Amino acid sequence: MLLHRSNGQKRNKMHYRTLPQTDLNISILGLGTWAMGNDFWGSVEDRESIAAIHAAMDAGINLIDTAPAYGAGHAETVVGKAIKGKRDHVVLATKTGVIRTKDGFIRDLSPRNIAKDMEASLRRLGTECIDLYQIHWPDANTPLADSMAALMKLKQQGKFRYLGVSNFSVDLIEEARQFIEIVSLQPNFSMVQRKIEAETLPYCLAEKIGLITYGTLAGGLLTGKYRSLPTFTEQDKRARFYDYYKPELWPLIQGLLQLLDTISANHHCTVAQIAIAWAAQQKGITSALVGAKHPEQSLSNAKAASIHLSNTEYE
Repeated sequence: MLLHRSNGQKRNKMHYRTLPQTDLNISILGLGTWAMGNDFWGSVEDRESIAAIHAAMDAGINLIDTAPAYGAGHAETVVGKAIKGKRDHVVLATKTGVIRTKDGFIRDLSPRNIAKDMEASLRRLGTECIDLYQIHWPDANTPLADSMAALMKLKQQGKFRYLGVSNFSVDLIEEARQFIEIVSLQPNFSMVQRKIEAETLPYCLAEKIGLITYGTLAGGLLTGKYRSLPTFTEQDKRARFYDYYKPELWPLIQGLLQLLDTISANHHCTVAQIAIAWAAQQKGITSALVGAKHPEQSLSNAKAASIHLSNTEYE
């Protein structure tokens, strides 16, 4: 059984869960690396990103999640530099099927692009095999059967160990499982985005499919940093992806933050740590991804693993 844990005194504070249907023991908090692509979340220094990865590993976080779409491969390159000589200490997850362009993102799950993505990811990450390979988004223009055939070929070649999907509906997961075992789903999930609770989460629980969630801090909203509606720079495009930064939602958001202020004071921690702990503590969640731009954020995020919310607090 694989158990990737970093050395260091802080590791005992982290908790781990086995990703269903695999031998991967992953930290209940994972490191998301979209910001490290340095093209969507404002300016980020590579050296700070690498330091953030090392700090997360030192704190016991062993799941690192990235994608070719993050900075057109830049995030993968940064991750590759950070884990050089440390590959055995991480569970490495990346994705396929989304191309970053100058103007946006293109979904492409054609066999040709999947093969191209894989070779580029392996090169940038400096590894021979991906632990968890994930379809980033569905592609309505490519038959899923064609995509799955290409992925099965890569798996048979030893390019990746387990296959997951991201942003898939239950129906699409069912279709994908006709061809190959799906061990995980990566959906958007947080205190302000709970759509998966209606159908997706119960399905994954029943079918023993792991849930590795993103958007844990709702694009920074649940850090408590923004007490008035912010205006982001042109380089920071988070409000285009997360639709929470709207005037009509702001009174509700501030009401939630005031409640989190009270809970965080009771636990002697930050609002962000409460939001992270809440997501990681929900039934069926294997790991909650949280991004970091510098080592202090990684260390602060990791502390959320030690917070135990009462039933009243997390429901």
